[in-house]
Amino acid sequence: QAQATAGMRLWLLHETQSVKLPSSVTRWPLAPGPELLLAMDAPSKDVGDEKVGDGNCWIPALPRGTGMGVRIPAGSWDSHWVLGWVLGYLLGTSWTWGPEGHGAVLLVNCDRDDTGAEGLDNEDSAVRSYNDLQDMAQLVLRTRGPRAIFAGHRLLLHVDFGDADKIGVFYGGSERPGSGELEKFKHVLGGSKLVYSVRPSRHCHESVFYVEGLAFPDVAFSGLVSLHVTLLESPEKGLLESPIFTDSVVFRVAPWIMTPNTAAPLEVFVCSVNGNEEFVAAVGALAERVQCPLTVCPVPQNRQDRWIQDEVEFGYIQAPHKTFPVVFDSPRDGGLKDFAVKSILGPDFGYVARQAPEGASTLDSFGNLEVSPPVTVQGKEYPLGRILIGSSFPRVGGRRMAKAVRDFLVAQKVQAPVELFSDWLYVGHVDEFLSFVPAPDRKGFRLLLASPSACYQLLKEKQEEGFGEAAMFQGTVPKQTINEILANEELRKFNDYAQSCINWNRDILKRSLGLAEPDILDIPQLFQGDSTSGAQAFFPDMVNMLVLGRHLGIPKPFGPVVGGRCCLEQRVRELLEPLGLSCTFIDDFFSYHVLLGEVHCGTNVRRKPFAFKWWHMVP
Repeated sequence: QAQATAGMRLWLLHETQSVKLPSSVTRWPLAPGPELLLAMDAPSKDVGDEKVGDGNCWIPALPRGTGMGVRIPAGSWDSHWVLGWVLGYLLGTSWTWGPEGHGAVLLVNCDRDDTGAEGLDNEDSAVRSYNDLQDMAQLVLRTRGPRAIFAGHRLLLHVDFGDADKIGVFYGGSERPGSGELEKFKHVLGGSKLVYSVRPSRHCHESVFYVEGLAFPDVAFSGLVSLHVTLLESPEKGLLESPIFTDSVVFRVAPWIMTPNTAAPLEVFVCSVNGNEEFVAAVGALAERVQCPLTVCPVPQNRQDRWIQDEVEFGYIQAPHKTFPVVFDSPRDGGLKDFAVKSILGPDFGYVARQAPEGASTLDSFGNLEVSPPVTVQGKEYPLGRILIGSSFPRVGGRRMAKAVRDFLVAQKVQAPVELFSDWLYVGHVDEFLSFVPAPDRKGFRLLLASPSACYQLLKEKQEEGFGEAAMFQGTVPKQTINEILANEELRKFNDYAQSCINWNRDILKRSLGLAEPDILDIPQLFQGDSTSGAQAFFPDMVNMLVLGRHLGIPKPFGPVVGGRCCLEQRVRELLEPLGLSCTFIDDFFSYHVLLGEVHCGTNVRRKPFAFKWWHMVP
């Protein structure tokens, strides 16, 4: 028989069904193997003032507290307590994705809020500013009940050994950001610290902690970390403490997220090097047209390295309480290798990097790292798009992006990467043959692909119209007429090969991004080279463009002039202007093209984060 005092609520679990005990019944016959569920109207003020028992043996009752689901074996509890986790997001002992999911989100504290400090904020065990606290998840451990419980019990906050290098916890007592002294915020968990003994104050029922991420998801880290709270009973002298119960809260470390060309620009970057003054001015004029700030990296910082697209990729991290940009530094490490740390890392601007111990190839440059706009593929939604990286398949023994970088990108989960075939190119970057531009219809964008076939078709049309002697490269290098180009069998044969490589990628992109032919525009382009050394752009590569909203900065192709206009420029305008896009052709011939790069390679853009919250998706 079960009995309870007045403040208790009892449920009997009988044959898998729960039956509430009528309030008029104080005694209830129990069949073999029942489960009794207990709840209380309010926590006790004194030890043992609410009880449940059989009339002879009584034990103090444990209420179901907010966030603490606890099962108590009969006879193992000698007082009761209410514990609750409070965080800025839904909590639980598991983490689930989707709009109906739950779980706490943790930011990697990878910025540098104190400008006088060195390294990232999470590389030390100190809180140096209140801004640093704002990057952390605030966690409040509430304890309500009789203070006398701690005469014989201890409350521990602890982290698993395997998670200790992924999470850092600071204790602020009852302090909130902006109150108290920074010295009060002590590092209590993370690194070598696995356990912290919580000592609730006599006058305060809340212990305030601040939690920071130390590492991004990666090949050996799922992104999930747990904090646990355990109540220990202190036995007689000479015996070990015994745990009464443990509860946990699970965090997911926020992934690093890339932004596509179609996202609104927030800041344009370009390098100033010897001889590119006109290029910098042209990029600056385009940025001014869209009222976007321009940051020019000077020679002392870039050491004559103009390829800022290849050195870094801009993205962001996001939690419900905060979002900030994070720059991903490539293993390339050219003259710009210190730029991200010295000039970008700062307050609310984070930094992450991966190295290539096997040795970096040109495929490790981030012109070989792009991301699509949001897509749906056979019913599967990718609301943050899919990352695109160039690789060596389908041939054996070619170059691939460093394993550490690929593993990192896959581990973020939210932008499932797609590997394309880029090793057919001399440099080997996906931005040499593809780009995305915004569009007002269909999926909201168009995929642009470089197309030798479209170029030959255009040149053939102009030849048939009687413009065979119109010449390319006016004012640059020795001119070649349309007739000469079309008569060059070696060039045509190589471009047939280039087109076959692009077609291979076209099929992958259609399949992986859920695209149909109307979603793709073929941009006229020719390549030169051989299948051993790889392909290079025959004239400035127009898909390698700078996209700033509806304004496009396109490499000036110096094509044959027909009727006073470059026929290549005219064809591109005919393809893009109906989409509401404005085409500005930028002369990069001697400053970038002859050095095997173009406008996109020489610029970079920080863009507006997605409105979509990453935790609402299902990877």
